[in-house]
Amino acid sequence: MYTDMFGKQRLKINLHTHTTNSDGAKTPKEAAEIYKAKDYDIIAISDHGIYTESQAVSGLRIIGGTEYNIDVITNDGGVGVFHILMTGGERAPKIDSPSTVQEIIDGIIEAGGIATLAHPAWSLNTLEQVRDLKGIVATEIYNSVSDAHESSRPYSGYFADTAASRGLFYSLIATDDTHYYDGSDDTKSYVMLEGDISLSDKEITDRIARGLFYATQGPEIHIKREGDEAVVYCSPAVRISFFSSRPWSKGRCFRGENLTEARTAIKPGEKFIRAEITDRDGKLAWSNYLVL
Repeated sequence: MYTDMFGKQRLKINLHTHTTNSDGAKTPKEAAEIYKAKDYDIIAISDHGIYTESQAVSGLRIIGGTEYNIDVITNDGGVGVFHILMTGGERAPKIDSPSTVQEIIDGIIEAGGIATLAHPAWSLNTLEQVRDLKGIVATEIYNSVSDAHESSRPYSGYFADTAASRGLFYSLIATDDTHYYDGSDDTKSYVMLEGDISLSDKEITDRIARGLFYATQGPEIHIKREGDEAVVYCSPAVRISFFSSRPWSKGRCFRGENLTEARTAIKPGEKFIRAEITDRDGKLAWSNYLVL
């Protein structure tokens, strides 16, 4: 566990991990040992179409789940490629194959889990494809494996902000989506969740849905509203950027050395503000949305 700059305890969690139970290169035991060695408190094992129950493996807490893929055979983003993560839950969902995306989400919720839209940039998801889906609580703003080997679309900020501009506010998680375990995708991107290891699976998924975390590759970031300003407090950074429903506005990007705070005025009509920071090593962190 980690204590943040405001004295809150936080859990280091990778919410998207694959093993040899589907198409990952390591067994659950090997995966757990790799993440435990990097001081993770919890990982979610989310093998494709295979539900993993919550358990402890090699002394590391595993929160259960799975990942469902739709239209990967056609592999056509214009038609619609959807990867939906289930995190937590009391049992495997009762989902018949083939299913629609909404049937998958409904099955996840009925089984007590939460549904996340995985790597929308990699999948070429659009607002039109997802706006009528009910029950998705989070999406991946960053997905490590989507920048590994043959992939180059790890960042989904454009998708997330387009959705937020239309009133779809997802919790913004960063994950590894670990497959290779060769240094390209493992132990890189994660969430720092408010709370301690005594939290139940349900309490963890509730806090993910409520956005009680920040997403990161190492730096610490917090965003708060203070009067008519949005304020970022963070670990030392070389860049702090604010994003909103306005495509452009002055005073939204700050560059320098050892930046630990930045402020921006909230403009009339803005629907949201969020923030990202970059540290001197190029590692990133992302806040959730301030809904205005």
